[in-house]
Amino acid sequence: MRRSIWRIQIGVFLGSCLCQAQSTLTWQQVKDKFEADNPNLRAGVLNIQESKAEEITAFLRPNPNLTAGLDQLQPFNINPYRPFAYAFPLVAFDYLHERQHKRELRLESAQKGTSIAEAQQLDLERTLLFNLRSAFVMTLQAKALLASAKENLDYFGKELTINRVRFKAGDIARVDLDRLVLQRAQYESDYQTAMVNARTAKITLLMLLNDRTPVDRFDVAGPFEFQERTMPLDEFHAVALAARPDLKAAVETVDKAGTDHKLAVSNGSTDPTFGMDLGRNPPITIYVGFSVNIPLRIFDKNQGEKLRTEIDITHAQRQKDAAEAQVFSDVDSAYFTVVSSVNLLLPYKGTDGYLETATRIRDAMSFAYEHGHAALLDYLDAQRDYRATQVAYINLVGSYLSAASQLNTAVGREVIQ
Repeated sequence: MRRSIWRIQIGVFLGSCLCQAQSTLTWQQVKDKFEADNPNLRAGVLNIQESKAEEITAFLRPNPNLTAGLDQLQPFNINPYRPFAYAFPLVAFDYLHERQHKRELRLESAQKGTSIAEAQQLDLERTLLFNLRSAFVMTLQAKALLASAKENLDYFGKELTINRVRFKAGDIARVDLDRLVLQRAQYESDYQTAMVNARTAKITLLMLLNDRTPVDRFDVAGPFEFQERTMPLDEFHAVALAARPDLKAAVETVDKAGTDHKLAVSNGSTDPTFGMDLGRNPPITIYVGFSVNIPLRIFDKNQGEKLRTEIDITHAQRQKDAAEAQVFSDVDSAYFTVVSSVNLLLPYKGTDGYLETATRIRDAMSFAYEHGHAALLDYLDAQRDYRATQVAYINLVGSYLSAASQLNTAVGREVIQ
């Protein structure tokens, strides 16, 4: 019995540990979660659905009219018992016939409005994903700085332990040991600051995801490195012209303006109303009549809407040209920022790069100081240079990833992972 109870308790404990396990998300998982749960994106989807509902309204036919009447009642006749003797019943139908494809043009205009709404939704997603990607990169950068600070703290802790042994052996002076202890305080401060920054970055990312997961149970993972090669600028231009949703919306707006102008011209035409009536001419005769009602459009030929929609075509074309110029400007600016970041990062890599050089200097000065062949100041300078080089490299990689995210946003899709 006791064994069963212990097994149940162990199972409950393991289950709670699994429930509290840390959730580590990749960029694709973060992106999918954002697209599924972000309220702004979900509201934008409703705008598209509303636009599709307007297509139904635009394609509706005019309703026919039914008129029923009863005339020539004689309640005060000489013979009050026959008030309906000369009654004149009438039933009439009429229907407005729309000419020159008004209904089809309304539908086409509504469909292009839906295409614009879809492109605007993609543009909203593009902008929001840039903010999300920036927060994701900041989190990776904060984690890298935290790992570097932890590594430096552990390394210097081991160095301090060795030098305490040397002090007890009389190999170094008390003042040298005290200066080493004070230097460790700087590494402690760096570590605590990095921990706060990492938590803050995760909190920002959770806010964008609209996620209530505790910070300690949330984490992200992804490559924190740079690519040495990038596509030529002309290829980015070509991709951007084909993929930028705001440019697509501008092009669709020009097409819709042309359709709206055709609709305005069509609305200036005359639409006849066809009618039919059925009645009884007392006392017995039944008749059928037909009619056509044609408005005489002498004064109102929809001149104002024709002119307005024609001007709107030119206005939409100007906006499309401005959007295209903005695309080139965004791509050029982001591209050269990426190239500059790569040029700054390249000297850090390789056997003779800044990272390897700083590591060799640190290890050499540490070995020399431990054997009494280097001064304390030189040893501390080597430690600070190594730390500064590591921090500079991590910050440059973060800047590169931010610039790459900006380039992806400028192009309209992820061209740099």
